Amino acid sequence: MLMLAGIVVVHIATIIMLLVATMDSAWWVTETESTDLWYRWKFSDSAWHYTNVDNYQDAVEYFQTVQATSVLACIFAILALCVFVAQLFTLPKGHRFAFTGFLQLIACLCIMTAASIYTNTLHTNDSNGWYGHSYILAWVSFVLSLILTITYLVLRKKNE
Repeated sequence: MLMLAGIVVVHIATIIMLLVATMDSAWWVTETESTDLWYRWKFSDSAWHYTNVDNYQDAVEYFQTVQATSVLACIFAILALCVFVAQLFTLPKGHRFAFTGFLQLIACLCIMTAASIYTNTLHTNDSNGWYGHSYILAWVSFVLSLILTITYLVLRKKNE
């Protein structure tokens, strides 16, 4: 029972990190601007002002893919948690958690795709900035999602 509670805590932490990574404005940071998946915040006149993200005109398809896969990762991770709780109480031993592991694997692949495309395509020529905490949270949530996927599949095998 303690192991299942730990899995739920890790899963909720992963969902929170995914949501923060998707919504917070710190994927790419410089001294005077901060960029997320939706807007760019520029510091001028002693205040932060937001504008549309417009520096990806040559890679707009890649940027939209990053946006879409980040949102899908959040959706699949939340759905996997709901299915995990439902399967915990409804399915007999030996049949539990396979579908949860599959949904978590999709979430894991979505966030890996988003972070990989962002790393490989966007800001490759920018030398005056750095990846922010939202970008790092995306990679950490990828690792946690992968661990959860493996855990769900091992739990399924363990109960057979």
